[in-house]
Amino acid sequence: MRAGFRALLDAEDGIEVVGEAADGEQGLALVREQVPDVALIDVQMPVMSGIEATRRIAADPELAAVRVVILTNYGLDEYVFEALRAGAGGFLLKDTEPADLLQAIEVVARGEALLSPSVTRTLIGEFVSRPPDRATAPGLDRLTRREREVTALAARGLTNEEIAAHMVISPLTAKTHISRAMTKLGARDRAQLVVFAYESGLVKARGDR
Repeated sequence: MRAGFRALLDAEDGIEVVGEAADGEQGLALVREQVPDVALIDVQMPVMSGIEATRRIAADPELAAVRVVILTNYGLDEYVFEALRAGAGGFLLKDTEPADLLQAIEVVARGEALLSPSVTRTLIGEFVSRPPDRATAPGLDRLTRREREVTALAARGLTNEEIAAHMVISPLTAKTHISRAMTKLGARDRAQLVVFAYESGLVKARGDR
C-alpha cells in the first residue's frame, strides 16, 4: 500500500515524497529528520501507534508546521477521534480515491482541517457524546463572546461561509474569529478546535442532556 501511495504521489507535480517507514518509531524519526509539510500516518502501526506518533509530532515545537493526516481502514471509529485529539489535521480511509487523496494533501498542506461538515457531525454524534472534561480542555474563559460563538458553530460542522451567514458577518471576519480562537487555545487547526468545543462543554453532542 505504501508503494502504491508513493507511486501516485511521486507522479504528481508539486508533491515530493521525502521518506516512508514501516513502523511508527521509524516514521517519527523520519518526520523529525525531514520536517515534511504533510505526514500520512497509519492509525495502527507496529512499535509505536499512529496516535502516539501524532501526539509526539504535535508536542514538538520544531515540528509545528507538520500537518498529520491519519489513514484508517475503519472509517469513523474511536481511533479517529483520539487521533484528532492528539493533533491530527484530519483523516482518510485507505481506499480513498487517488484524486481525493491528492486533494486532501493539498488541503492539509494549506493548514486547513480535513473535516467536512458532514464528517464533523457524524464524528461528534458517534464519539463525543460523553460528559465534558473541562480539566483537559481549559481556556474557555480566554475567548470573547464572539469567539465562543464561532467556535460553537464550527463544532457543529458549519463552514466559515455558513458561520458568516448565521452571525450576519463577512466570511473573512468569521475566519478571523476562528483563527483568534485557535491561537488563544493553542489549537493546531480547526479539527482541534472542534475537539476543544466538546471537551470544554461549550457545546453538547447529540444525546447529551
